[in-house]
Amino acid sequence: MTVDDVRALGQAIRAEIGKAVIGHDDTVDLLLIALFAGGHILIEGPPGTAKTLLAHSFAQAVGLAFGRIQFTPDLMPGDIIGANLFNFQTSTFTLTRGPIFTELLLADEINRTSPKTQAALLEAMQERTVTIDGESLPLSNRFTVVATQNPIEQQGVYPLPEAQLDRFLFKQTISYPSADEERRIVAGHSAQQAAMSPADWGVARRADAAMIDAAVETVTTVRLVDAVIDYIVALIRGTRGVADLESGASPRAGAMLARAARARAALDGRDFVIPDDVKALAPALLRHRLILSPAAEIGGRAIEDVVAQIIETIEAPR
Repeated sequence: MTVDDVRALGQAIRAEIGKAVIGHDDTVDLLLIALFAGGHILIEGPPGTAKTLLAHSFAQAVGLAFGRIQFTPDLMPGDIIGANLFNFQTSTFTLTRGPIFTELLLADEINRTSPKTQAALLEAMQERTVTIDGESLPLSNRFTVVATQNPIEQQGVYPLPEAQLDRFLFKQTISYPSADEERRIVAGHSAQQAAMSPADWGVARRADAAMIDAAVETVTTVRLVDAVIDYIVALIRGTRGVADLESGASPRAGAMLARAARARAALDGRDFVIPDDVKALAPALLRHRLILSPAAEIGGRAIEDVVAQIIETIEAPR
């Protein structure tokens, strides 16, 4: 598969998702980049903004096995990964796999469960394996988590631990649609059943496992010249020692930014990364990895403003 093939595949997937989901073009792009870069994505937005429909439509279009976990306060780790259950008829333990054994997992409203249960995803997201009673079980090499969460200001939510947040390649924040998009949503969706699936909207499968694997392999061949590498390192190091930030980004963030930039370049039909790839992805990659200082919080500073200032300060290669 060539980068032109990756670009064509991305365009076909976007078109299919657009049959069910109106707007959210930037989020669809980040979903594609996360899939081809081997990462996970956290989507934050108010209820009713098509987060779940978007994830389901994406899974349908890329042809991945889809699983969903509705996170609730009483959810336990075993409800996610599974457990060895005793069979009284055979007097043996039988492994019952949890919903995490899939390819694209929708962790819906992930911040409505306790940190103990959230932590059940850590090993799976980092190593694509699950450990049950000391036995390590592999997940698909295409295993991708699309997590949704409600804004932290809402009631009944638990902030995600820093270690959990760092497992996500991107955090995308979405808001309410524009007036034109909302009119199209009301006109199109009000005439249909409330529980329609992406397939009912005509979303068709545009890829399979072999195509996804080939696209991922192509992404790894995209060139990343020394000047762009130095630029990525400068951006990451530029988040440290900033007065408005209590904590900067880790070296892992730089490696993930490079992978994501390669995927964005391939989806654009290029076999080389340009500084604009890095600039475009930096906000979504950094916003959940940086912690504002108390003074900045009191002053009403936003993470996005600090990231924008860092990007503007660091000179990009030409």
